[in-house]
Amino acid sequence: MKKRLKVVLALFLALILLTSCSSGAKDSASSGDASSDGKTYKFKLAHITPPSHMWHKAAEKFKEELSKRSDGRIELEIYPSSQLGSEADMMQQIESGSVDFGFITAAYTSSRSPSFAAWFAPYAFEDLEAAHEARESEPAKKILATLDEQGITGLDYLFAGQRVMLFKDKHVKKPEDMKGLKLRVTPSPPMQDFYKSTGASTEGLPLPEVYSAVQTGVIDGMDMDLDAAITNKYYEVAKYGAVTNHMVWPAVAMVNKSTFEGMSDEDQKIVRESLKAAADYAVETRAGQEEEFRKELADNGMKIYDIDPELFKPYIEEFDKKYGPTDPLIQEFIDSVRK
Repeated sequence: MKKRLKVVLALFLALILLTSCSSGAKDSASSGDASSDGKTYKFKLAHITPPSHMWHKAAEKFKEELSKRSDGRIELEIYPSSQLGSEADMMQQIESGSVDFGFITAAYTSSRSPSFAAWFAPYAFEDLEAAHEARESEPAKKILATLDEQGITGLDYLFAGQRVMLFKDKHVKKPEDMKGLKLRVTPSPPMQDFYKSTGASTEGLPLPEVYSAVQTGVIDGMDMDLDAAITNKYYEVAKYGAVTNHMVWPAVAMVNKSTFEGMSDEDQKIVRESLKAAADYAVETRAGQEEEFRKELADNGMKIYDIDPELFKPYIEEFDKKYGPTDPLIQEFIDSVRK
């Protein structure tokens, strides 16, 4: 009996040891998976717009989606209102890796990669939703890919409102009425060339100076979007607002290339899907605000009206003939949106 008892006890102890080893192996494997697929990140994102602007709201949506889809592993700090410097500064910081993500205007990005000028083809899109769809086209993706050589990965596009024209005291009813007017236009060659073709002259004033420049008559008006016309109270100094919606205004969502390529495929997918959710949110929200913004500006004393796009046909053709031949990607993009 004693011998039997010893054998049973020995078998029992061996079984406990085997179970313990097996459990330890599983825990070790689980821990290995967590370190490779469960990495945590604290990223920085910078952009130029104030917290009230749609791009900042899209950045907040991006942050929310990143956290939700990664179970809190991916955190995002947002720096709005040019807190980290100008767009040139921000893009340089993204390139060096001191900032991870940026929502940089296509207007500035085109100074670093000229193909982005394609987005400023006048009257290329019927509405904001059409521009949003075009961001998934092959030409749009090829344009994003031109950032690779700069140590930056272009991820997506986000849209705020389309461009409109605000005038201090002249009721512009047709393009020819702009001849001789001095207008504030973002210092982007394709945008400025479009206005110059009508006979207007352009000034690339910094945004904080625009209100006083209109008020004092230094300029006669501006190229703007309805969002900024409200948040910056331009209705106090500009009497007329032509809702031409003649150009879209994309931000290019970008990330430091080494940072992005250092993430697992799963986490890269989380980033892309989170950005897509933010882009969808931005365009759906902004498209639904068009009439609301028009009414708010009218209620504040601005005369809001439309100009027939057909009147701009000669200027559209002039733009396409000038910019298409400068870059195969611009030509491909124009051909895809004009068909």
